[in-house]
Amino acid sequence: MAERVFNVLFLCTGNSGRSIIAESVLNRLGFGRFKAYSAGSHPRPAPDPVVIEELEHHNYETEGLRSKAWDEFAQADSPKLDFVFTVCDNARGEACPVWPGQPTTAHWGLEDPHAVTGPEDERRRLIRQLIRELETRIKIFVSLPMDSLDKLTLQARLDEIGTNSLED
Repeated sequence: MAERVFNVLFLCTGNSGRSIIAESVLNRLGFGRFKAYSAGSHPRPAPDPVVIEELEHHNYETEGLRSKAWDEFAQADSPKLDFVFTVCDNARGEACPVWPGQPTTAHWGLEDPHAVTGPEDERRRLIRQLIRELETRIKIFVSLPMDSLDKLTLQARLDEIGTNSLED
């Protein structure tokens, strides 16, 4: 019998930075047990090119990554979502669509790389930090014993992953 694949949606307003990073990271670190997607409430025309460069520099797959509206995942024929994570504070406060499958949700707020107004190297440094932070959070997430956790315990663990500072 094939192992169950969990569908995970990462949300951010613009779907060009943090949620794109999370999608790429989970698709690699999820080892086929997780299928990651990303979307935004007001998606930008395309993923941030610096985010794409940094992901590629860290050997993450970027082919097929695109900015998309979260409505794409609220359709009847959309993948049944098991988890939905907001990775920016703006998306957390917005009224989200009704997701097929009543997924478990959590907020994993992260700093916005588009808010950096300083030199390009400061922005790149933040993007590299976001990649490391999402790697840490996602490694913890994929190591959870999904089949043996009750819904309340799982929710508490997901909330804990999003609220703890995981920096070295």
